[in-house]
Amino acid sequence: MKNTIFAFKNDSPKYKQIYEQFKSFIEQGDILADEQLPPIRHLADSLQVSRNTTLMAYDQLVAEGYIRGEGRKGYFVNELEPLVFQEALKSHSKKQTESAKPVRVDFRAGVVDQTHFPLSIWRRMSNQVLTFQKSFLYGEHFGEMCLREQISEYLLQSRGMKADANAIVIGSSTQQILIYLGLILKDDYPSITVEDPGYDGARNAFQFHHFMLETLPVYETGADFSKLEQMESRLIYVTPSHHSPYGVSMPIQQRQTLIQWANQVQGYIIEDDYDSEFRYTQQPFPALASIDSARVIYLGNFSKSFLPGLRLSYMVLPQPLLKRYKNQFLHFESTTSLLSQLTMAKFMEEGEWNRHIKRMRLVYKRKMQHLVSLLKKQFEQNVSIIGEQSGLYILVKVHTKHSEEQLIQRAYDGGVKVYPTSPYFIKNNTDQPLIKLGFSNLSFGEIQLGVNLLKKAWLL
Repeated sequence: MKNTIFAFKNDSPKYKQIYEQFKSFIEQGDILADEQLPPIRHLADSLQVSRNTTLMAYDQLVAEGYIRGEGRKGYFVNELEPLVFQEALKSHSKKQTESAKPVRVDFRAGVVDQTHFPLSIWRRMSNQVLTFQKSFLYGEHFGEMCLREQISEYLLQSRGMKADANAIVIGSSTQQILIYLGLILKDDYPSITVEDPGYDGARNAFQFHHFMLETLPVYETGADFSKLEQMESRLIYVTPSHHSPYGVSMPIQQRQTLIQWANQVQGYIIEDDYDSEFRYTQQPFPALASIDSARVIYLGNFSKSFLPGLRLSYMVLPQPLLKRYKNQFLHFESTTSLLSQLTMAKFMEEGEWNRHIKRMRLVYKRKMQHLVSLLKKQFEQNVSIIGEQSGLYILVKVHTKHSEEQLIQRAYDGGVKVYPTSPYFIKNNTDQPLIKLGFSNLSFGEIQLGVNLLKKAWLL
């Protein structure tokens, strides 16, 4: 066997480090097939560890097929397929090369401001929840009633909706809720109209159930309802308070048109109200469901407004669908954490939720204004900014001959991550590239640095 050098570098168990180093030697060809490994006692003495430590390392290598034991003869290396490890090493090398490019500013949307997160309050309430006897059970199938009651009160106060707590279903994410919902809708409603552009995550959920998709064109100025009555679908999915991705809000005239259409065709509107809390020019618009709850399936979540990792969303179902939904999923456990539900219920009950939203609306408004101001100053007439009235991201239409992909790559090469909007579009494409910039988790300094780096990268 070739000379090998072992060095214990960290606090992980020594047997694991021995195992990993031998595994690396074998995969890289430093130790060849059928070569004998050092006897357990000799290796232990040379490394100044116990025999049990080296035995555990060898046992793991045996279990994974790297070596074999041959009775009293000792341990020998097995023959391995070289191509497998060559590909693995190439992949590892490629990842190292990719990660070598430093990202200095990440304009990712869908994350929250960490510095203003009410960590101590949330931690205190989480600890209190762990003293509840209920925390050690599985929980209610359709969500904890204490949370559903709090959501019901909040929707009445903030969105003008009269939602019965019994009609609210708690889920882990909007996509998960839509997949469950699709199961009870697809037989009676084989097709659905979706916004174009529109949230691709919802579209994927509908395609999972093989819904036929029709498209509602949406532009920077709003949706085009002129062909709605000609569509075969009796289901429609919309984001009326803050269109995804354009950010435009649906005026009352279009909301009424949509409600009339749903009643006329005896269909349903799926209203995804994913981040209506963050509107900076006026108060949040009333929900579609506040106009006619009988024809609207309302979706909300705590991911955008509070914490993505909480995985906590909810749906308000009209009574006919509620009965079918509960019959369908009566024997399924809840898909979201009981502890998260109980903690959020307490957080809302004690008024912390409203305080958090009020505080974060001001924080995000200032960040939005800072980002928009810098972009206008740096790029002047070379870009147009879309969606600066609400939400946690903006769209930048770049007046250039470069493609979306080229702009994203140039930004990345310059140390900035920006994001595409092309996944939102089906056929209603734009004539110029649209780049999505989230700002919620960035400081004022990071926003300024990011814009400066973009200016250098794009050379506009």
